[in-house]
Amino acid sequence: MIRKILFLLSSIIFFTSVSYSQTPCSSGKAGDYPCKGFDLLSNIPVSTLANSNKSVNGNAPDGSDIWGWTDSTTNKEYAIAAMTNSTAFVDVTDPVNPIFLGRLDSNANSHYWRDVKIYNNHAFIVADNVGNHGMQVFDLTKLRNVTTPQNFTADKIYTGVGSCHNIVINEATAVAYLVGCKSTNGGGPIFVDISDPKNPKDLGNYTADGYSHDAQVVTYNGPDTPYKGKEIYIGSNENEVVILDVTDKANVKKISNIDYPQIGYTHQGWFTDDHRFFILGDETDEKDLGMNTRTLIFDLQDLDAPKLSSTYLGATKAIDHNGYVKGNEFYMASYRAGLRVFDITNIAASTNSMTETGYFDTYPADDNTAFDGAWSVYPYFASGNIIINDINRGLFVIRKSGTLSSSSENLKESSFSINPNPTNTSPIITAQNNTIKSIEVYSILGKKIFSKKNINQTKFVLPINQNAKGIYLVKINGRTSKKLILK
Repeated sequence: MIRKILFLLSSIIFFTSVSYSQTPCSSGKAGDYPCKGFDLLSNIPVSTLANSNKSVNGNAPDGSDIWGWTDSTTNKEYAIAAMTNSTAFVDVTDPVNPIFLGRLDSNANSHYWRDVKIYNNHAFIVADNVGNHGMQVFDLTKLRNVTTPQNFTADKIYTGVGSCHNIVINEATAVAYLVGCKSTNGGGPIFVDISDPKNPKDLGNYTADGYSHDAQVVTYNGPDTPYKGKEIYIGSNENEVVILDVTDKANVKKISNIDYPQIGYTHQGWFTDDHRFFILGDETDEKDLGMNTRTLIFDLQDLDAPKLSSTYLGATKAIDHNGYVKGNEFYMASYRAGLRVFDITNIAASTNSMTETGYFDTYPADDNTAFDGAWSVYPYFASGNIIINDINRGLFVIRKSGTLSSSSENLKESSFSINPNPTNTSPIITAQNNTIKSIEVYSILGKKIFSKKNINQTKFVLPINQNAKGIYLVKINGRTSKKLILK
């Protein structure tokens, strides 16, 4: 019971810590964080996201991978933040006031590499070097009605694998590709049918090209006409990139492989939206070869004969990690240099193919060559909000500067005040530029003590002055959370 109370108390303290955390990027800084063109909306520390009662090899937990989910029924946006010992779920619909909903603990021990992807309202989670973790399947629709942080359980554990480094999903075909697994196939892709998410089925695997550290799989719609409509796998395989036709899982066909100068560790890459170019990051070339952050662009107009099109060198010596393309922009998590954003409109050029247009540095101490800072980024929310998971500092929600206050409905939802607070009388909730539609009040133990719907007013007197002294959580319009102290 004491543990539950502490869990809820820490969550309420968290609500308070992020309620006023919106910080614009001004003169190159958003609070402590170096920035260019991106505002800080909120930050949730690792201590809130991870299970602090479970150490990782004797150390405190850290941040790992991240992905996002948009509920098609409610249009709410959620961050799924992988930690070293668990997976955290956060409602980021109101980016200034994100709500920590709880976590799903690791299925087997803890380690630094945990990866998550989404299909059909379910999260699929794997972890590396943690024994028989398998693949956790979690029904994300269970997040819809969460009012207090939960300790979730998986809906299914797929036991066809033990530990895996990564998971890739082609949503168009409902197939998951588990890569870097500790299995007899040497870490090559393992194919799993997830069309029925809670009943995954083995579809076989591919062994011929060894270990894949990361990959992307697309239903190809690029310029190489013979492959249109095929399911194309592009794997970052430690010392090369491998391109496969995986349309027929029982008869995988190798198309080509890509070599490049000064290979360190072929880590991760992403197609441009037109499937013409592939943008690759090598994880150890900065550390082992002494170069600045290097990004390699390959022209895949002919999948059978790919070629290195250009090379981009960044302004720092930070190590690049995961990068994703959205339209004409490339979003790269670059460890100690944080998130870097590039315009790739000119990607076909042999020089100046990428131009850095902005950044948000989640590791303000330095931009050195070390494995700290931004692990990954998810830039695909329709709202324009971007989420970053930082190894040391947890979840960041950011946005292009100047766009929240001018166009986001989320700001309207967060513009509420409670006065007086602290109070020994019935406080007044005031909407700044919206209406109050509903109010719920919870005690520190998560018990609902007040609820009213269909208010539709700009001011509301909250009749709870007769309740016991203490800390309460006030939830307005089902989205914005404020702390209230009765004294």
